[in-house]
Amino acid sequence: MNGLTWTDTQVRRLRELDIDLENTVKNFSTPQERNSVFQELEKKQVRIERERLSAFLTSGKKTRRSQLMDDLSLMLNRQGFARVTTPLVISRAALAKMTIGEDHPLFRQVYWINEKQCLRPMLAPNLYSLMKDFGRLNLGTIRFFEMGSCFRRESDGAKHTSEFTMLNLVEMGLPRENRQERLEELAVLVAKTAGLTDFGFEREDSKVYGTTLDVVAGPEKIEVASGAMGPHPLDEPWGINDTWVGMGFGLERLLMTSQGDTSIGKWATSLAYVDGIRLKI
Repeated sequence: MNGLTWTDTQVRRLRELDIDLENTVKNFSTPQERNSVFQELEKKQVRIERERLSAFLTSGKKTRRSQLMDDLSLMLNRQGFARVTTPLVISRAALAKMTIGEDHPLFRQVYWINEKQCLRPMLAPNLYSLMKDFGRLNLGTIRFFEMGSCFRRESDGAKHTSEFTMLNLVEMGLPRENRQERLEELAVLVAKTAGLTDFGFEREDSKVYGTTLDVVAGPEKIEVASGAMGPHPLDEPWGINDTWVGMGFGLERLLMTSQGDTSIGKWATSLAYVDGIRLKI
């Protein structure tokens, strides 16, 4: 027998252990040779993962996601942004104000608690509510942000996860002519704080926000953020009259891309991984 390669089970296990399949032997003469090489690779990587996990547990350090959240919060505070925290449970009416009704694709991804409440699939409804209240203060420029969990019934596991962490920032009261430049400036600040070196901007049509300014990163041009600006058609149901810019970043995607990964699973909220380290080894 010639040209034997890894079995599907072996490929799955090697990927679980974060072994680069491109740099392993790909062809074997016999099943015995293949299995022997697999066992050696598995044994070596299990030892490495155990050492990484032990080092994490004894170092007293934070996970990379926690550290990223601290770094982003500090950077945005220095830029004059206040941090807010809003409820995880939102109303059906709040989604409707975002034009997300029963005929909208996102509606089917919502985790409903009852007929009137759900786990938030995005931070925007709560932040819109705050924009209305903050706008009454007539302070001129107002800057605030939130970082927190959102929930969607996702099917593509490689780039999506059912529970994910969003950073949404909002700046109100900008001169209309400065909005585009400011949106890009804020995106660059967040991307660089997250350790991204290879990123750029693309425009895309969104079913909720209309035309958006997206941040794409890495060789695969993975979307890590999406931004919009107002006045916007969504503003009227919320009673918003100010100019504004806003952008939402997926923290797990920022981590995945900055670490050179192509799968989000290692960085998602999970009982299978801690700080990108596989637990079931």
